[in-house]
Amino acid sequence: MTLRIQRADLDAASQAGLLPAESADALWQFLAARRAGDPDAPRFDFTHVLYYLGGLLAIGAMSLFMTLGWEQFGGWGIFFIALLYAGVAWKLAERFERMGLAVPSGIMAALIVVLVPLAVWGLQNAFGLWAEAEHIKGYRDYHVYIDWRWITLEFATLVAGTLMLYRWRTPFLVMPIAVTLWYMSMDLAVFILAADDNYHWSEASWTFRKWFSLAFGLIMLLVAFWVELRSRSRKDYPFWLYLFGLMAFWGGLSSLGSGLLSGKLIYLAINLLLIGIGAVLVRRTFVVFGALGVAIVLGDLSHHYFRDSWLFPLALTAIGLGIVFAGVAWRKHEARLTQQLRALLPDELRRLIEARQATR
Repeated sequence: MTLRIQRADLDAASQAGLLPAESADALWQFLAARRAGDPDAPRFDFTHVLYYLGGLLAIGAMSLFMTLGWEQFGGWGIFFIALLYAGVAWKLAERFERMGLAVPSGIMAALIVVLVPLAVWGLQNAFGLWAEAEHIKGYRDYHVYIDWRWITLEFATLVAGTLMLYRWRTPFLVMPIAVTLWYMSMDLAVFILAADDNYHWSEASWTFRKWFSLAFGLIMLLVAFWVELRSRSRKDYPFWLYLFGLMAFWGGLSSLGSGLLSGKLIYLAINLLLIGIGAVLVRRTFVVFGALGVAIVLGDLSHHYFRDSWLFPLALTAIGLGIVFAGVAWRKHEARLTQQLRALLPDELRRLIEARQATR
């Protein structure tokens, strides 16, 4: 379990006679200097807020907030503008790296990866490869519509992201890779179904896409877990893979739905399992998705059994309070329960997880 030590903790230990006052002061200065000297240490301060705010604005401008006005430059214009932006971002990434600023350097490297699908889109447009896709009006639709033609952009982005990750080795670079894999989980399903002219509307195709998203998300989670076990770095590389893997897996699972009580109970069990996995791996992302699933299924069961009854709001209130008290109980016994859950794992796997947490 990861502990966040504050100066008040050391002062309390000193007052309890566990640590001399001069040792507490020296230890705090050592920890503060060590943390300040680690540019990759996660923290929430004004400097890092500015780093990520500026970086995300630049990334969003070249992706989510791309306007149709860019189409007036034509395919070649978009391609060369993307290359120009990428060149500037590369120079900035190298400059920040020389200055020892790992976070802004990683953000600039991530911006380069985000520019790859834009460059590929421009190049494909220059050769007229999107002429038949009448419903696609511009690059901004890459983030709006599911279409098998986007797969070429996604493969190019994955290759570029892998190469950039090899060059810069910063966890934030995994973000555009994870987002691209999430997009691919939707576009690949459409590609497989593209032979069917009615694949957009048939019930069977929608069911297939939900199961495909679930399976693809599960593979992403397994890859993230493999990275978790293989990495001995203090940098949290698996975080983004876990996040978007859960989005694909949990989203597909939740969209399947079931009118049967057995299906709802299976869904409840899977979400409880996610919470348990989050406790073992100390990954709050699993707990959040699992808790959402538990709340959804309990709320659905309450609505089903107490519909049109004055007991319905009371049942929802009881469920909400029950979850709150479960959180209180978990906080009280977290260390012991986590240890007991990890004891169920094979020895080798348990040692790998504990070694990984010790470096965090």
